[in-house]
Amino acid sequence: MASELEPEVQAIDRSLLECSAEEIAGKWLQATDLTREVYQHLAHYVPKIYCRGPNPFPQKEDMLAQHVLLGPMEWYLCGEDPAFGFPKLEQANKPSHLCGRVFKVGEPTYSCRDCAVDPTCVLCMECFLGSIHRDHRYRMTTSGGGGFCDCGDTEAWKEGPYCQKHELNTSEIEEEEDPLVHLSEDVIARTYNIFAIMFRYAVEILTWEKESELPADLEMVEKSDTYYCMLFNDEVHTYEQVIYTLQKAVNCTQKEAIGFATTVDRDGRRSVRYGDFQYCEQAKSVIVRNTIRQTKPLKVQVMHSSIVAHQNFGLKLLSWLGSIIGYSDGLRRILCQVGLQEGPDGENSSLVDRLMLSDSKLWKGARSVYHQLFMSSLLMDLKYKKLFAVRFAKNYERLQSDYVTDDHDREFSVADLSVQIFTVPSLARMLITEENLMSIIIKTFMDHLRHRDAQGRFQFERYTALQAFKFRRVQSLILDLKYVLISKPTEWSDELRQKFLEGFDAFLELLKCMQGMDPITRQVGQHIEMEPEWEAAFTLQMKLTHVISMMQDWCASDEKVLIEAYKKCLAVLMQCHGGYTDGEQPITLSICGHSVETIRYCVSQEKVSIHLPVSRLLAGLHVLLSKSEVAYKFPELLPLSELSPPMLIEHPLRCLVLCAQVHAGMWRRNGFSLVNQIYYYHNVKCRREMFDKDVVMLQTGVSMMDPNHFLMIMLSRFELYQIFSTPDYGKRFSSEITHKDVVQQNNTLIEEMLYLIIMLVGERFSPGVGQVNATDEIKREIIHQLSIKPMAHSELVKSLPEDENKETGMESVIEAVAHFKKPGLTGRGMYELKPECAKEFNLYFYHFSRAEQSKAEEAQRKLKRQNREDTALPPPVLPPFCPLFASLVNILQSDVMLCIMGTILQWAVEHNGYAWSESMLQRVLHLIGMALQEEKQHLENVTEEHVVTFTFTQKISKPGEAPKNSPSILAMLETLQNAPYLEVHKDMIRWILKTFNAVKKMRESSPTSPVAETEGTIMEESSRDKDKAERKRKAEIARLRREKIMAQMSEMQRHFIDENKELFQQTLELDASTSAVLDNSPVASDMTLTALGPTQTQVPEQRQFVTCILCQEEQEVKVESRAMVLAAFVQRSTVLSKNRSKFIQDPEKYDPLFMHPDLSCGTHTSSCGHIMHAHCWQRYFDSVQAKEQRRQQRLRLHTSYDVENGEFLCPLCECLSNTVIPLLLPPRNIFNK
Repeated sequence: MASELEPEVQAIDRSLLECSAEEIAGKWLQATDLTREVYQHLAHYVPKIYCRGPNPFPQKEDMLAQHVLLGPMEWYLCGEDPAFGFPKLEQANKPSHLCGRVFKVGEPTYSCRDCAVDPTCVLCMECFLGSIHRDHRYRMTTSGGGGFCDCGDTEAWKEGPYCQKHELNTSEIEEEEDPLVHLSEDVIARTYNIFAIMFRYAVEILTWEKESELPADLEMVEKSDTYYCMLFNDEVHTYEQVIYTLQKAVNCTQKEAIGFATTVDRDGRRSVRYGDFQYCEQAKSVIVRNTIRQTKPLKVQVMHSSIVAHQNFGLKLLSWLGSIIGYSDGLRRILCQVGLQEGPDGENSSLVDRLMLSDSKLWKGARSVYHQLFMSSLLMDLKYKKLFAVRFAKNYERLQSDYVTDDHDREFSVADLSVQIFTVPSLARMLITEENLMSIIIKTFMDHLRHRDAQGRFQFERYTALQAFKFRRVQSLILDLKYVLISKPTEWSDELRQKFLEGFDAFLELLKCMQGMDPITRQVGQHIEMEPEWEAAFTLQMKLTHVISMMQDWCASDEKVLIEAYKKCLAVLMQCHGGYTDGEQPITLSICGHSVETIRYCVSQEKVSIHLPVSRLLAGLHVLLSKSEVAYKFPELLPLSELSPPMLIEHPLRCLVLCAQVHAGMWRRNGFSLVNQIYYYHNVKCRREMFDKDVVMLQTGVSMMDPNHFLMIMLSRFELYQIFSTPDYGKRFSSEITHKDVVQQNNTLIEEMLYLIIMLVGERFSPGVGQVNATDEIKREIIHQLSIKPMAHSELVKSLPEDENKETGMESVIEAVAHFKKPGLTGRGMYELKPECAKEFNLYFYHFSRAEQSKAEEAQRKLKRQNREDTALPPPVLPPFCPLFASLVNILQSDVMLCIMGTILQWAVEHNGYAWSESMLQRVLHLIGMALQEEKQHLENVTEEHVVTFTFTQKISKPGEAPKNSPSILAMLETLQNAPYLEVHKDMIRWILKTFNAVKKMRESSPTSPVAETEGTIMEESSRDKDKAERKRKAEIARLRREKIMAQMSEMQRHFIDENKELFQQTLELDASTSAVLDNSPVASDMTLTALGPTQTQVPEQRQFVTCILCQEEQEVKVESRAMVLAAFVQRSTVLSKNRSKFIQDPEKYDPLFMHPDLSCGTHTSSCGHIMHAHCWQRYFDSVQAKEQRRQQRLRLHTSYDVENGEFLCPLCECLSNTVIPLLLPPRNIFNK
């Protein structure tokens, strides 16, 4: 076929090469109807140059197109030879101060972390190396393609907007100079004519949808029967599916099919067959038939070769326009005018609009070409950038809907240009005020999330791959909203206020649909059958986190906006709560003579939701009222008197109770979805707008209500009201041994509730809650992270929350709180906490996970021991609260709080009668410490005329009222100081008593006189002397014992010690600490006489503690304890046999424990000595058997043990075993009991 075409093609080529660009241009200059002339020229020549056969020849086509089609246009535009004309234009042009280099995929881009207005402001490598930013902190990334260099854009950089290359031009440029002044009028007229015709032609042909006929003015006289079967790209079908289909459809080799598939993926379309209509149609039907079984068939069109030819030239033309406007800003301005000029059809009829609105119908290659043209024309001309931004905003909703229904990636959609427009602060403000952009984005977003439940909240379908794909596309709208909000306004106009608040209303509507979504109910009885959908809701929350923070920042920058936003948010919260009772019946709670009305509600029985964005936004705004002092300047404008604190705290409190109950193991049957939700609720990505704000909302509530009422409501929600309101409830409860699980759950709930109270009083490091600034907050985060262990830079950054600019703020404060320890030959450099910062450590820091808390506690106690200090970890001195939250501290001295503290201390004093835990006591001690620190600070800062109303020391010195006459809290602490079972907490109790005496002394002395601490010091001294004597005695005993051991060492052991000095040193230190405990226990001495028989002398046994190798739980070996067993191996043994030939007749009836005199065979039992709980072992053994049964279906591998015979391997040392031996106490102990 090719050989037949050759002479014809050569003839055509010859006739084309004979065309003269100069002559054609001359003809056009004389023409009366230029459009018709140009169109006739194109209609005649384009099909002769492009699409002449099955395979394209790009070099040849481009060469001919330049000669026959583009050459005449260039001559026409310049009015002379373009080789001279264009350099003249370039010379006359004042070069642009914008770089505007469009990035290719994979090209490096640089952003300055110090000077960029937001992370989307980037420089190309050349501009970066020539700018001041190379010496700043910068971030380097690779471009996904499609963005451009922001060098020269003064709105993108706080300083240094120009590099050396583009700086030269700034002095000469007059800001609003019209670039057309550098062009002569006839050049302007000719350019306008040719641009108008060519741009219109390109848009018309690229958006043309008919497959076999051209627009009337381009139709040829004689039409050949040559067609292309054109295959288009989609993101649904895989490479393999396309290759396989093509091999079947067009009968090509695999290599050719791979070539086709690659081109389709890269350019968006490729012809796979060339010939007459019938021949192409047949290939189309095979392709469709083969791919219809997938979600949708591949898109294929049979297109006439002349249409494809014109479309290919249309793309070439757009690239040509892009290169021509590079010669002169005047030419760029003319192209922008042509593109944005309204057409005859009014709205959306300009060429730019037509291209944008057809975006999703165009193929990949066409999209890339016209996006690049937009970037080099509209976005580089500041006047037209504004006009284009307005067109983009007007069509925003439609463009986004097209993008969501389309399946191409974001970078191939015109919607992706939003990042170039919305991140320019002046444009973003203009679009908010003139086009109400914020409301448009949010409403468009909500239109795409149509699934709602009966209450109007979002309801997400199961998070399948398709759902996730759709949802990801919708999330790009949130990204646009983030771009619009990323730079905060410094000046507000009335229009901006009005439109921002309209947008804020729309945002509240969105949050309202999230308030209470995905509610959960506790599973009782059986495990949940199907894990509920939770990912979509958390994905939405994560994406919105920064937007919520930025909304608050915008509100904070203007007092009027803040007041209005606060009112609006409160009104929406009222609507959400709808009377807040949820139809539950009211009840009255009373403790210590205080009573409060609330509702009957149990988190463990009713529905509860983790998603409360409206409440959390209100909490954020409430803090801003305090931070910006609006609450004190304009109290009359705020609805503070209308607030109902019980309503505000209700839902956040439920959420925190849910977390506590999950920790207590009450929601195990709800599966992993709940565990994951709780994890993300506390996770660094979400906590700033979830967990932290719930704590703030409770702080807001407490500061506005009677703390006794708050605590009673809290006890009721934690389902602990019975325990603390009923005298001796604990004793009755613990006597019923059956409820071990319930006792454990209640203990955990009490611990969690005390932890929450510690948080409410202690977490005052948010600016607005406490009198601190943002750097104090970050410092505190870093101090607590480094309290766990020294960390590398990357590890530390991951544990801190990022703001919308991907910054944590760590670098500005790290020097103040940590030393950097350089890495050795291997390993990483580590930050270590400065010793002076250790005093700021708070054991109950609210961002610690359980594991982190115990690691931090261990590390800090170890540090104190090394420094020879006592191991108490007292609460740190805290900054004062802001006035709006000042009344919060009264919770510590409220009657109900004192009752809770007293009750728990009472349990600890009578430690056998009650179910209580040490960590519960530890939290109470911490709270008492906090209250003493608070009172101490109040006394230190008191002025002459003020009276300190915080009288915690007086209240804990008073004993309880009749008839109970319980001892005072102080008396109980003094009792506990000497309790042998509380060795760990002695230092803390001692610290409390010392601080109590110091505070008491301060109270007694007048506010002006210096503080005397003598009494406290004397008391401290005496107790310290006793303590020293006791320690000395124990150390002496340990020394004697050590000498005895050393004397018995043989020569060989001495040799070993010499070699391992370090190891032995540790052993000695350990010995010193443990022997103190052991040697003090009463053991029968060697000299005393011991009676045996029925009334034998009772010998106190050493208490034996063992650890299960499976669950790692330590327990004492006692009769009441859970059964423990050792892995063992029992076998027949003939080692001592005197009659090996004897054969056992009936093995079933043979008693292995009865030994015949001839010792023919016996039983030998061996054990590796590893101990497990009986139930842990049973579970392990069952799983070994189940695994073996499963393995039977597959290939049987040879194992070293026989499961069918009851054999297994010890889980720790893999020693062969076939039984377990129970671990028992010596019989004498059991008999004594």
